[in-house]
Formats: sequence, C-alpha cells, structure tokens
Amino acid sequence: MKRTSSIPHSPAAAPLAAVAAVDAQPGAAAQDTDRDDRNFVTALARGLDLLRAFGPHDDYLGNAELARRAGIPRPTVSRLTYTLTSLGYLIYSASLEKYRLGQGAMVLGQRYLAGSGIREIGQPLMQSLAFATDCTVALATSDRHEMVYLEVCQPRGALVMRLAPGSRLPTATSAIGRAWLAGLEPARRAAVMADLERHYGARWPAIRIKLERALRDYARRGFCLAHAEWDRTVSGAAAPVVLEGGAEVLAINIGGAATRLTPEILDGNLGPRIRELADALQARLWQGRG
Repeated sequence: MKRTSSIPHSPAAAPLAAVAAVDAQPGAAAQDTDRDDRNFVTALARGLDLLRAFGPHDDYLGNAELARRAGIPRPTVSRLTYTLTSLGYLIYSASLEKYRLGQGAMVLGQRYLAGSGIREIGQPLMQSLAFATDCTVALATSDRHEMVYLEVCQPRGALVMRLAPGSRLPTATSAIGRAWLAGLEPARRAAVMADLERHYGARWPAIRIKLERALRDYARRGFCLAHAEWDRTVSGAAAPVVLEGGAEVLAINIGGAATRLTPEILDGNLGPRIRELADALQARLWQGRG
C-alpha cells in the first residue's frame, strides 16, 4: 500500500490528564510566542506550564523546583501557585510547603478523554491487537518534545513494556513520535522540526538523518519504525491518527522487546497491522464526532 505525502526531506496542546515533567524550559517558549503574537496571554501560558511540570512520579513539588522546571522566575511562580490552588488545580501541603495536582487538573483530563471517545472506541480495537500479537499497543498525543500515552493495552503474557497512561517517549527517536510528525500538515511539521533542532542542539544532525528516513518510509508504506533507538531494549511500529481534518493528530504504536521484534517482523507484520488499526480508529473516531 503506497501512501502519498508532502514530507520534506530537510528540516524546516496536550490534555492535562497526561501532565508530566517537561525536559526543556516551557516558560521561555511562552515568552517567545508572546513577542510574536499580541493575542497570546503569557500569564495563562505560565500557569499551564506549572501544571505540566508535574511528572507521573511527582507527589509534591515546591516553588523552587517548579520555577526551575518551568523556567519561570520564582516570585511569579509563587503568585501562580497561589492562584492555581485557589481554583482547585493545585493542593497545598502546609507541613511540606509544597504542592500537588488537584481535582481541577484531573477533571479537565477526564473530560478530554470522555469527549474524544478514545476509551470507548479505541480501547477494544487496541486490546484485540495486543492479545493477537502479544505486544503492547498504545495511543499517544504530543507534548513539547515528547509523546504522552493516553491509553495503553497490554498482552495477556508477562509485561515487557511496563508503560502506562502518562508515560512519555521522545518524539524524534520513537516510532510513535515519528508517526505523529508524519501525520502533521507540512507547515506545522516544519515548525516542530525546527523546535526539535533547537532542543537537541549538536545531537540533531544524527537524529535528523534517522527521522527523515522514517518520514520517507511513512510516505511509502504508511507506518514508521524504531528498532532499539529511544530504548535499546524496545522496538515498535506506529502510524498517525489524523482527526478534525488535521486539526488534531494522535499516533498509535505497537511494540515490545527488541530481541523479539526484529526489523523484519516490524516491517512485514506489525507495521501493516498498526497501519490498519490507525485507519480503523481514525474512521470510527471521526464518525463518533460527526
């Protein structure tokens, strides 16, 4: 099956349910956008950056750590945490002098998942493929330089990939991240590639070569691969799920132990199957929103 795509051969917002640690300085990104767009509200962006700063294994964070992760001055962080606590998005522990995510953040994430139909429509299809292949199947969205799992379906056997909703994978070196990039409109993809170049710095040329190869592979066969790259023990295949005429792009992958999932198995078996699942999921989610 040949796919047509305007993938360039040179480089040119996630739900709160998946709030996790940010590996760059999101505050700086917000400031850059503010200078370019008069309609951009920097204070709002900074508040959301603080919520994103909480990782899946973080119980409590103090103002100093939040300021470091978000790249926001500490006095500003103090005002933002006070406001977010007042609104129920954060909960303050007086004994620890730190904050944790509150019910407000959880409610927003749950509403996104409920409104998208991901769990009702996607989960049965994903679980069926996980059982049939003895592999992990996951659906993800993008957050900055990473992909965040929204739903994960495990096989019946021993868990090889111990990942859960909220887990993060690098966009540039994972199959699911590459598939997400492949599903973007050319202009948006070019902007993301430019941001990835800034993020990776001197490492980018080597990363770009493999990423561009994956994008060309997608244009030819409809899925992307990553064999023992972001994690030497893990391999996978992935395809994009394009919704709302391209306004929203998710990605779905299938993966497992690199020793078992050779490039030949990924290319000849699992890749086509995840492409078919992505097509089915895209059609059903689209109908569910129509």
